[in-house]
Amino acid sequence: MAPIKVKQSPSTTAQTLTGTTSSQDARLLVRETLRISANLASSSSNAVASVPPVSQGESVSLVDARRFGLVEEDFVDSSLRLICCEEIDGLRWKYVAENDGFGRLKKNSIRSVSLNTRQVPVEELMSFIRSYVVPEGFPDSVTPSYVPYMTWRALKHFFGGAMGVFTTKTLLSSVGVSKSKAIPGAIAINWILKDGAGRVGKMLFSRQGKKFDYDLKQLRFAGDLLMELGAGVELATAAVPHLFLPLACAANVAKNVAAVTSTSTRTPIYKAFAKGENIGDVTAKGECVGNVADLLGTGLSILISKRNPSLVTTFALLSCGYVMSSYREVKSVVLHTLNQARFSVAVDSFLKTGQVPTLHEGNKREDIFSFPWLKDKPIVLGV
Repeated sequence: MAPIKVKQSPSTTAQTLTGTTSSQDARLLVRETLRISANLASSSSNAVASVPPVSQGESVSLVDARRFGLVEEDFVDSSLRLICCEEIDGLRWKYVAENDGFGRLKKNSIRSVSLNTRQVPVEELMSFIRSYVVPEGFPDSVTPSYVPYMTWRALKHFFGGAMGVFTTKTLLSSVGVSKSKAIPGAIAINWILKDGAGRVGKMLFSRQGKKFDYDLKQLRFAGDLLMELGAGVELATAAVPHLFLPLACAANVAKNVAAVTSTSTRTPIYKAFAKGENIGDVTAKGECVGNVADLLGTGLSILISKRNPSLVTTFALLSCGYVMSSYREVKSVVLHTLNQARFSVAVDSFLKTGQVPTLHEGNKREDIFSFPWLKDKPIVLGV
């Protein structure tokens, strides 16, 4: 039987094991895997007994293929045997070793065969961008609801970044930065008092932390509504600059409470998207997407603000976009636990139809407006 070969691209090259990857951890992992595989392949004689009888004219390479569950395409030639395959950041290698002809591997004969072809510049650019905005192993490493959630989250941060330019400009104008007669010390004191009030509000609201684990969708949406309320109050300081301090303090309290809500509900939401032990990766990429969208919104808003648009019209448009994106963002989250709202949906559906809704359907029908502080009323089921 002729030696079995596999087709190789012109760029396929053989290289040593130590030069296959730039990651030290990956090299150590591959070396350990190869060591274990080589020991198992060469030390046990029981494996040979389990191999089916070799028919007349059948080569030793085909016997090895049966033993290790490999196909003919896994061989480089009749004297090389495939040990394992490796893939790191889209780059692939096959590790092979020389066969001594007796079913064992020769010492110090392990080599790697590159299966990579050079990418065009556009593909390299897209791969670079994906490494910053999507988790490793995407889309298999996250649930299907991850994509719509991140889409709406990016839009929300875009509108939020755009709104931040107008609110900051209004606050600086109201506090007196643009006035030549303003006293710098008074301006600084007012600004510090405003920030201090916000920190106090954040501290007081933190005692509600237990509710963040149960009704996180409702609290996340309520926090975004509070964020827009704070932005509206900040813009109102332009109409009554002599009331800057009380209005700015109230706005900063509202925005800091919203920030606590967003931070506290972030981890449970990302945990629902992660399929494995990759919560950190999912969180990091999600925050990166939010920051990129925020920067884009800020840049666009700076260009628009130079034309001095109407604050009322601008606030109305940006607020509508922000609130709509926030609502769609929380509605796209599929949680695997029950709270009062999702439990009510499941029980009510069972009483009416005799069937329990699926996980996706139950989350879709959950009432986002059932805020925790409005749950004194009894729940009526089956009506």
